[in-house]
Amino acid sequence: MKDFLKHLISVINARLDAPFVVGIKRVLSSLSRFETVVLWTLVGMLILSGLNLLSKANGLILVEAKARGGSFTEGIVGSPRFINPVLALSDADRDLASLVYSGLMKATPEGEVVEDAALNYSISPDGLSYEFTIREDALFHDGEPVTADDVIFTINKTLDPAIKSAQRANWDGVKVEKVDEHTVRFVLQRPYAPFLQNTTMGILPKHLWQGIDSGQFPFSEMNVSPVGSGPYKVKTVKKDSTGIPEVYILASFNDYALGKPYIKKITLRFYSNETDLMRAFKKGAVDAISGISPESIGTLGAQRIERSPLPRIFGVFFNQNSAQIFSHKEVRAALNAAIDKNMIVDQVLSGYGTSIDSPIPPGSIDRPHATTSPEETRGGVEEARNILGRSGWTFNEEEGVWTSRTKEELRFSLSTSNVPELKAVANMLKEMWEKVGAQVDIKVFEAGNLNQNVIRPREYDALLFGEVIGRELDLFAFWHSSQRNDPGLNIALYANITADALLEKGRTELDAALRETVYLNFEKEIKKDVPAVFLYSPDFIYILPEYVRGVLLTSVTTSKDRFLNVHEWYIRADKVWGIFSK
Repeated sequence: MKDFLKHLISVINARLDAPFVVGIKRVLSSLSRFETVVLWTLVGMLILSGLNLLSKANGLILVEAKARGGSFTEGIVGSPRFINPVLALSDADRDLASLVYSGLMKATPEGEVVEDAALNYSISPDGLSYEFTIREDALFHDGEPVTADDVIFTINKTLDPAIKSAQRANWDGVKVEKVDEHTVRFVLQRPYAPFLQNTTMGILPKHLWQGIDSGQFPFSEMNVSPVGSGPYKVKTVKKDSTGIPEVYILASFNDYALGKPYIKKITLRFYSNETDLMRAFKKGAVDAISGISPESIGTLGAQRIERSPLPRIFGVFFNQNSAQIFSHKEVRAALNAAIDKNMIVDQVLSGYGTSIDSPIPPGSIDRPHATTSPEETRGGVEEARNILGRSGWTFNEEEGVWTSRTKEELRFSLSTSNVPELKAVANMLKEMWEKVGAQVDIKVFEAGNLNQNVIRPREYDALLFGEVIGRELDLFAFWHSSQRNDPGLNIALYANITADALLEKGRTELDAALRETVYLNFEKEIKKDVPAVFLYSPDFIYILPEYVRGVLLTSVTTSKDRFLNVHEWYIRADKVWGIFSK
């Protein structure tokens, strides 16, 4: 070592004696004290400038990359009972099930349906057969593989009449076959364009559920301590003194088929009502909330509000069988013209919604830009009166009501649910219609009573109600003439041969562009006949902290859809060079 140091010193001395170095030393020694200070000052400034330029260049090259870690807490109204895709009934059930379970396919925030537990799929040319290959690395949270047997078990349980699954109707008439351990085939009786959406239903692990008979299925502990194959697994369940779950702590599932989620932990806290939920948010007990009424938002002081149009249609549906006056198209058109729909959205929904003139939710299809026809112009009260006057109706000043040539009076009842939003809308409609010269009696029912004793037997004149259309845009059940009676959902009792043919075509046409054309033609038939007054589509509202990033709410059908890309959400991020960001 001593010899090495001597050698190193001799090399350095030799370098310092080089002609170039000697020249520099000679120049420096000839400088005055002032010149030396100036020189070194300039050298220092040059070094600092260079470092600053390097730093800026590095900043331009660096990009933000998602990093794993972090957690947040969300509050939800309700109490989970069935965290099970076959049994889920409430929003609380479905929210948790969407995080814990995964299906063969999954919906995306952009409105598409892509592979999840499935590696790929194929559809037969006739649209009757769908074959899925399951990823060999798709695992349940306990480490067991997801197989064709699990898929078949889940569908059979859904179809079991003793279990009474809300999903059963989606699978009626569908035959499911095992091709091999990782391949499953579905055979349909007739083509059904939205069928892929059915396969987003979560898959149950057969090895854990197979020993539980149908009678005990709803009472299994696994309904509240579930094992799925989704992006998050249940880590801890905290219950109150009566055994009802109050808090779920979920941990990211490292082996999730679409990649380990970035957020490490999500805590869900459950509250009995909206008031308690808002109180918890204000106190900081939860970071995120959803599903609250629009009028409550202003009281929260929320900094970040995400919103997305829901594929739901609220309107007034006319029952011509119960109220003869609705058999007159001019009456339906006048009532439609008299409504200020934007006022309803602004005053009742606080602006969190979209006024509509169609049974097709906004954003569901691409509409060609076209000028509005005179028939679609909203003329308000005067236009409504003109429509009636031109059709031979006369206004009885003494009674304050319009009368037809056959002495029918414009009187009817408006039935709706005992929900603050709908009651407020009903009162606004009554006021608007009475300005025209209609006499309106509002009838309010509790939800269960409305469904059983009013809607199912079709015992109403006009019904203020909402329809959940869904992502698949299948309007058959809502408007086909075969669905006019219970359990069909054609609550306007609409019958039109042309419309029926279009609805039948719409649910079998596999080409998306052609299917949109079919529904646009159906929309024209509806606007021509005016079987209902379409009012608004509400927004889904999600309040969450600024630090949770990557959230996309482009296409939300129900509250659980806020979690469609939850595995891509992130809280932490690193700065890395672009080439390392992928």
